[in-house]
Amino acid sequence: MTYVILHALAPIFVIMLLGFFAGKAKMVDNNNVALLNIFVMDFALPAALFSATVQTPWAGILQQMPLIVVLVLAMWLIYAAIYFLCTRVFHKSPQDAAVLTLTVALPNYAALGLPILGSVLGDSPSTSLSVAVSIACGSVLLTPFCLLILEREKNRAATGGNGGSSLSMLPVLMWRSVKKPIVVGPLLGVILSAIGISMPEMLLAAIKPLGLAATAAALFLTGLILSARQLKINRTVIVATATKLIIQPLIAWALVVMFGLHGSVAVTAILMIALSAGFFGVVFGNRFGVQSPDAEAALLISSVLCIVTLPLFIALTAGM
Repeated sequence: MTYVILHALAPIFVIMLLGFFAGKAKMVDNNNVALLNIFVMDFALPAALFSATVQTPWAGILQQMPLIVVLVLAMWLIYAAIYFLCTRVFHKSPQDAAVLTLTVALPNYAALGLPILGSVLGDSPSTSLSVAVSIACGSVLLTPFCLLILEREKNRAATGGNGGSSLSMLPVLMWRSVKKPIVVGPLLGVILSAIGISMPEMLLAAIKPLGLAATAAALFLTGLILSARQLKINRTVIVATATKLIIQPLIAWALVVMFGLHGSVAVTAILMIALSAGFFGVVFGNRFGVQSPDAEAALLISSVLCIVTLPLFIALTAGM
């Protein structure tokens, strides 16, 4: 099992290392990655998420409702808790807190979901469906929270803090967040799936290369961003990493027990949440000009330490 986890993690570290090397060697300007960020956030990832959701049968999505409930609750609870700690205890800015919180709360479904789940439950259409549903949950039901905060703070900075109250600005901020391609892509795919509209094969074939490039481009961009920073471990990073690798999976396990789930649904719910931190937070932050060294450190450290924690949760789910 350790080999399987290492095999799944290897592409992550190799591609991030390539991005890191390219930045350090000044092959790419690591202080000006706006163009690559636009490609990743507005084209590659939305195309990948749209393809995954629009090809997911609505009946299959409905069958995954117990999984969706556990994933969403585990992500929302951690998002609320970490954001509160960051702003009230660690005294982080709302932007920094939003980026760190999304990094911790949203597991790396895109890169690790299929390899890990496939090794435990076997490669099958149901496994692929579960991973696609997990990615859609994170993209549609979690990332808008981060975007909402980033848009709010951007608006306040632009208006000198006179942009009105958060409540009065909520409709505008929600619209700005929801219309982002990273949210529109999977949301449109879910809607089309729900009403039974199938995309032409020609269209899916046309955007497939974008989807295939999405994870690699995002990981390369993450490595490039990290090359411009210094890794610092502090109390915030330790708490964030421990929360991601231990507390969040335990919350998922408790929810599974509370709802009386068992079998592949229970295993999937726990293992998807037990994955390492995802790269969305770091990439989102860079798009808004927000640097969060703590989020970057938590991303790296959790990716390394999940080699230890994942087998523990795999063992925990063995009897389910």
